[in-house]
Amino acid sequence: MVKKLVLALLCFATYAVSAQNASVSPYSLFGVGELRSIRTVENQSMGGLGMYTDSIHIHLNNPASLGKLALTSYSAAISHREIRLETFEDQQNSSVSTLEYIAVALPIRFQQMGVSFGIKPYSAMGYSLINETINDDGAEVTTQYNGEGGLNQVFFSTGFRVRRNLHIGASVNYFFGNLEKSRFQVVEDVLFGTVDQRRSNVSGFDFNYGLTYTPSFGKHTLFTSVRVNTQANLTSDNEQQIGTLLPESGQNIEIFDVNLDELNLRHTFIKIPTTTTLGLGYGEDKRWFVGAEYSFQKYSEFINTFLKENNTEYEDASSYALGGYWVPDYTSIDSFFNRVTYRAGVRLDKTGLIVNEKSIEDFGITFGMGIPIGADFSNLNVGFEVGRRGTTMNQLVRESYFKFSLGLAFNARWFMKRQIN
Repeated sequence: MVKKLVLALLCFATYAVSAQNASVSPYSLFGVGELRSIRTVENQSMGGLGMYTDSIHIHLNNPASLGKLALTSYSAAISHREIRLETFEDQQNSSVSTLEYIAVALPIRFQQMGVSFGIKPYSAMGYSLINETINDDGAEVTTQYNGEGGLNQVFFSTGFRVRRNLHIGASVNYFFGNLEKSRFQVVEDVLFGTVDQRRSNVSGFDFNYGLTYTPSFGKHTLFTSVRVNTQANLTSDNEQQIGTLLPESGQNIEIFDVNLDELNLRHTFIKIPTTTTLGLGYGEDKRWFVGAEYSFQKYSEFINTFLKENNTEYEDASSYALGGYWVPDYTSIDSFFNRVTYRAGVRLDKTGLIVNEKSIEDFGITFGMGIPIGADFSNLNVGFEVGRRGTTMNQLVRESYFKFSLGLAFNARWFMKRQIN
């Protein structure tokens, strides 16, 4: 019964993640869309740190944590973002709600080996932009850009305890999804407009490796972590249509399929470079923790031949994160709030995207709470993030956003082998 329930949840999640429109950002026009935070709400609330591991939580981006797993764990989350988009001349507000992830983790050997699987979004494309210019003849040219779709990942992870305080793990991630872009252009006093529509069906694999070493010094523990998310070489099966339309009604007049085979663009590759993350932290178990991480990626080597933009370049990306948690007294009986886990963090991302000769950065301040529910250390996690991405310089858009996340981490003693018959 439990296995059927888990399978049904994953099937529902696959449909829900694939069907949702998870972005309204103009920066989702570039690359493979707006990259999503592949972390649990607990990790997101600490600035996105992934080095901290324990025996009861699922870690989506650190498979080495499975070597510590003691209980069967189920985790899922949803989020809602309020976004303000600003230019020098105008501003508008928007919002988007999404399913963040669904994951299951099972201990194979108590705090020695575990496995996990689930589904999580990787990127999202969702934008509608209008650009007005004047051509050489003095006529006004209006171009509308639209995009939708995104990439998702189904993953399977395993982790082991190599020796006391030393754990390793690996994940295999399968990418799937569609990216769709369209461009409509109308010239003043010209009867017909033009349309260019492109679609890519993307699939492929990458791997994520993790290593943690957590020696203890009395009541305190040093947390060290190295994670490597290998280069993803994805396959893109492409279609393109061009034609004419009536500007007033938007009705297509004549549409042609482009022979992409002759252009060697029917089947192309998308290259997403390797990301390496180093982490260092210190804390007291079930009391407090503080840590920092640094990630770097040679994003200047990113390639997407079919869906590229003329005003875009790529540079090496990096990310800095600082965060931690505090529990006043997890054994408290008199005060509920003493058992709550309070989290906070800050992050700065250099995205690797250069638009109109301007590097795009993303800064966020995070905080949240882990609220205990029931037995077996299950908890309801609430996370908040206030951030800003981009700039109004160089005719670009600045995004200011507030994100609310709600996650459930449910633990049980199912699937555990009986010690006494």
